[in-house]
Amino acid sequence: MKPSLLITRPLPAAVMEAARDRFDVTARESGQPLSDDELRAALRDHDAVLPTLGDRFQPAVFAAVFAPRARILANFGVGYNHIDVAAARAAGIVVTNTPGAVTEATADIALTLILMTARRAGEGERLVRAGRWEGWHPVQMLGMHLGGRTLGVIGMGRIGRAIARRAHLGFGMEVVFFNRSSLADAGVPARQVDLATALGADVVVVAVPGGRETHHLIDAEALGRMKPHAIFVNIARGDVVDEAALVRALKQGRIAGAGLDVYEFEPEVPEALRAMENVTLLPHLGTAALEVRTAMGMMALENLAAFFEGREPPNRV
Repeated sequence: MKPSLLITRPLPAAVMEAARDRFDVTARESGQPLSDDELRAALRDHDAVLPTLGDRFQPAVFAAVFAPRARILANFGVGYNHIDVAAARAAGIVVTNTPGAVTEATADIALTLILMTARRAGEGERLVRAGRWEGWHPVQMLGMHLGGRTLGVIGMGRIGRAIARRAHLGFGMEVVFFNRSSLADAGVPARQVDLATALGADVVVVAVPGGRETHHLIDAEALGRMKPHAIFVNIARGDVVDEAALVRALKQGRIAGAGLDVYEFEPEVPEALRAMENVTLLPHLGTAALEVRTAMGMMALENLAAFFEGREPPNRV
């Protein structure tokens, strides 16, 4: 008998087909996160769950289900701060994720946000669409040229290194980075510095994992270390940034602009951010490419297959 698998959101067709070949699949059609009742039912009624961002498997959920049937949560995504891993382990449940598959696509979005914000592309597009563009002139919508500027990367993991590589090789940017552990080879010429120094770059990109250790890593004090002409970009997790402090810094002109793909209370985005022309806002597009989402799904399935075949899942967290 095939193990019972709950897939909490619609996934690419190739992933669904592969899942049905290996598992007895129950697939939700909703794109919304699991409700509290659904979270408890997932643990109670299935051998495995393939959850993703927003499916909040927190301690109260595990405590509410005595002797859960589920033995593995194979997360779709590299970030898993919506799952309390310690509580899962205490309940005898393995947690896996999908690193690697997300790296290049997420780095692409970081560069998209950098370019759109530095060159005021979103603002310009809105100008044209509104029929307010009056034609080219020499000082129209002058932005920041990236060549020769300094990029500060906060978190030099796979994604951070991919961002640094694009910025240095593609745009000739100098790279400095802050990382909690020492990094011998960043993949490109780069200097490891303290957090305050990294925050002093012309463009600052946050690429750290989510979770308790990085909650509000970028707060009012951190933003206060940035330069008035600098741009802030977040492609990590929304709660890495104190969003209210970011709004204040932007309103007060303490930084020049921001590019965001994630939000502290996602999908809610403060009206103050939506009203600012110097802020680029994307709807969490980090891995939004068919090839990437398919690779993520296949990686999650491989974690599941390994577990049920008695092998060590390749990406246990």
